[in-house]
Amino acid sequence: MQGISKAYDNLINGMAAFAAISVSIAFVLIVVDVLMRLAGMSPPAFTITFVEYILLYFTMFSAPWLVRVKGHVFIDAVTQLLTPGVQVVLAKIVYFLSVCSALTFSYISFGLLMEAIETQNLDVRGVDMPGWLLIAPMPPCFLLVAAEFFRYLIGIDDMYGSRGDVKETA
Repeated sequence: MQGISKAYDNLINGMAAFAAISVSIAFVLIVVDVLMRLAGMSPPAFTITFVEYILLYFTMFSAPWLVRVKGHVFIDAVTQLLTPGVQVVLAKIVYFLSVCSALTFSYISFGLLMEAIETQNLDVRGVDMPGWLLIAPMPPCFLLVAAEFFRYLIGIDDMYGSRGDVKETA
């Protein structure tokens, strides 16, 4: 069981690393595109399309890690006014709704992915890409987001506990 947990942790961290690398690549592509335009050259047609794909992949691949390290956005101003017992009950309700929402998004995006594969639609922009590439990261990443919220639901972690890898500065 410890091996599965370690592999899962490595998957979440690896996806976050991939997201970080991909957003760095997008930065370089944008800088090169702008510099080429300023120099009077025509930049590659694929730059904008690739950056759009990278932004989607970055968002999806970083989402499970952000839930893990409590880096996602949540407002705890109201819960701070509640008693600890009510906080726990409310947190469990939020975790359950989050799991259900993420599983719903995973299910729907899986259906869209299967449809895109069957129809073999192309995403036609600066460069033709298979349409399923746009949807491909959604089902597994939403499933992993659901798994992360499920960890909170069953008590492995607490969303209101200490934050993991994310450090705030004053």
